[in-house]
Amino acid sequence: MNLQEYIKAKYNNEPHWFVALVNEPSNQMRINDVFAKKEYLNGNHAILNTPSYEYKGVIYNPRRIVLQYANTLLDFQKAFLLANPVTYTGNEEVVKAINNINRKGKFDRLNIKLMDKLLKFGEVYEYIYIQDDKIKSKIIDTSEGYPIYDQNNEQLAFVQHYVNDGIGYYIIYDKDTVTEYNDEGGEIRFVASYPNLSGLPVLYRTDNDMSETQGESELDSWIHKLDEMENLISKFTDTVYKNMNPLPIAIGMDLKDEPLQSNIVGQGLRLEDGAEFRFASINLDVEAFNTLYEKLLSSLLDISSTPAVSMNRAEVSNISETSIKILFYLGDVKAKMNEVYMRDGFEERLNKFRKLLALQGKTFTDDDFETLNMTFQYNLPSNDTEIINNLKTLNDIGGMSLESLLEKSPYTNDTSMELQRLSKSNVNTGVSDVVTVNEVV
Repeated sequence: MNLQEYIKAKYNNEPHWFVALVNEPSNQMRINDVFAKKEYLNGNHAILNTPSYEYKGVIYNPRRIVLQYANTLLDFQKAFLLANPVTYTGNEEVVKAINNINRKGKFDRLNIKLMDKLLKFGEVYEYIYIQDDKIKSKIIDTSEGYPIYDQNNEQLAFVQHYVNDGIGYYIIYDKDTVTEYNDEGGEIRFVASYPNLSGLPVLYRTDNDMSETQGESELDSWIHKLDEMENLISKFTDTVYKNMNPLPIAIGMDLKDEPLQSNIVGQGLRLEDGAEFRFASINLDVEAFNTLYEKLLSSLLDISSTPAVSMNRAEVSNISETSIKILFYLGDVKAKMNEVYMRDGFEERLNKFRKLLALQGKTFTDDDFETLNMTFQYNLPSNDTEIINNLKTLNDIGGMSLESLLEKSPYTNDTSMELQRLSKSNVNTGVSDVVTVNEVV
């Protein structure tokens, strides 16, 4: 099925079918969910809706404490996977071309933004294009994207819709064309159509057991735990402040004719023999609060696969590389899952790079391009001395090539560039027993 067949079957060839697509209940529910998550991340939490109530004859505004743990957990996942740029290895000419695109298009920064939206909303979209002879990328926000799938869940087309200054804009991405419409003046009107050189936008999507075409946000697993933590700490704080104004109780007869004053603190009392005066207050079970709060926080870290040590929940000192890996094991597992989602999108992006490079006169054979590989360097705390010693040992016994050694080195960011520098340095110094770039690559 192609797009025209889809429009005919579902929208009876309606010329403005994309408006009906955007207004479908399922799409509106998805977009509303995205905006709700944006509101939550901006600090609009359920605890803020706690109503006021009457206490001791006056209206009391309860504490509404907001915990922005969600942003911190998301930042950790982004930084753990992409704080270090993704490196490419393979055919020297292919790697050089890809690195050139990444550098000019600032794709390392875009990768973090893509990851950010992917974690927050479960999916995000990227359109690759050429501008001023440079290959660039445009991130399409999740709230603006409407992918279209056929009966096999294969992408047929893509619609981008957003509103600016009261005007609705519609951009339809077909495999061959990009067409723009807007509703300026109150009616849908055609604006322009352009050739689509790179094809449909790249889809980045997480796994979702309930849908094959829609990702699942990380927030869906966290929000209820965070709401309960905010509710617990807000109510406990209210209890503390209420008990700072205890109720005075006098048992027996006052030896003065004047009634007992409500502001008795700071005054003297004369009571009959055997009478008693005391303040009545609720005993706060601080241990129970701490236990419950810590349990909720621990569950939150477990569910989000966030190592407790990264949130200052554990003390660390003088530990080995193995111990670090054990402490960050959950984070490493989560990063591997996130890597799968990003890698799927990056591989599709690389195919579009190849297509656009061919239009610029730079072509590669299938064999050369298939040598291209991506390496994600997790932002894991490391004992660099231990790593270097292990690499040196492997190199001394001939168990690792120079290229692999440089890839694993914590001090090397660009393996290809470092190999070139080593080759140049060896030529200048007259060293001949070190492997050359061509021999390695």
